[in-house]
Amino acid sequence: MTAKVNYADVEVGTEIPKQTYAVDRANLVMYAGASGDFNPIHWRESVAKAVGLPDVIAHGMYTMAQGGRFVTDWAGDPGAVVDYGVRFSSPVVVPDEGGATLEISGKVEEKLDDNKVVVALTARSNDQKVLTRAKAVVRLA
Repeated sequence: MTAKVNYADVEVGTEIPKQTYAVDRANLVMYAGASGDFNPIHWRESVAKAVGLPDVIAHGMYTMAQGGRFVTDWAGDPGAVVDYGVRFSSPVVVPDEGGATLEISGKVEEKLDDNKVVVALTARSNDQKVLTRAKAVVRLA
């Protein structure tokens, strides 16, 4: 596969439209099974509250993965992402009723050689920034 976005078609400042991802506790249980991270703060409300959290929280790596999904959906090829990193700033709180939403948007921050661009991501849940320094280097067509 190759990226579906052409390097020539993007400029610094090109915005990638926001996507909204629903997060519920079933997603967290499935992620726990896939990742092997069965920490009960990610699925049991009583444990999460006992350690001082407001409720069950999403795995940080689950949140990061949704950012990666956002970039690969935009690029059209998971192999186009050559580097990706984030810092976690706030948890995604996932109440039992209604779950949570994760909103991710992006902007081309820099054009590099070899058809690569740096995409800066913004990820928010419940009006809080949940990822900081979220950037991906993507090789475009």
